[in-house]
Amino acid sequence: MSVRTEDLTPRHWPAIERLFGARGACGGCWCMHWRARSGEHWDANKGAVNRRRFRRLVSTGRAGGVLAFRGEEPVGWLACGPRTDFTRLQRARTLACDDADRVWSLPCFFVKSGHRGQGVATALLSQALRSLRKRGVAIVEGYPANPRARLPAAFAFTGTTALFARAGFQAVGNIGGGRQRMRRTLLVRASRPDR
Repeated sequence: MSVRTEDLTPRHWPAIERLFGARGACGGCWCMHWRARSGEHWDANKGAVNRRRFRRLVSTGRAGGVLAFRGEEPVGWLACGPRTDFTRLQRARTLACDDADRVWSLPCFFVKSGHRGQGVATALLSQALRSLRKRGVAIVEGYPANPRARLPAAFAFTGTTALFARAGFQAVGNIGGGRQRMRRTLLVRASRPDR
């Protein structure tokens, strides 16, 4: 069965809940890892707190992303948004850049077990790039794992270097590090992107 992708809207919350399940995608994250505030203790937020925070972001249209479906079943997720929305990413010294206010980020994938290795992440990334180009986004980055061997799924939540390279991204920072900063220019001249 083919994969269908849709940009996230507030009406997708039930699909997010079905996809992420009781574990909140991975260990109670609810796609809040990169949004964790400075000084917060992750263990205090994982689970219910992260779920509540993420639901608020989705319901107010402040969370961006793409969902993948097979039929009516949600099978994948890719977060996207202005880099400055992901506060933990902003604090990551090895992933720093000089033009963060111009960059949109693709920091997190989740593909449901049983659907991995079947092109879901590729479909999510392709849809995100199409949507961001339409919005007038000029620069987009990903922060994939740079595996030297096959990664367990829990460690591949940022995607892989091979996935981003196939989509035209190039390494621009932390080359050879555990998380690679990869970038692609979508538009040479762009108007101010919509949120």
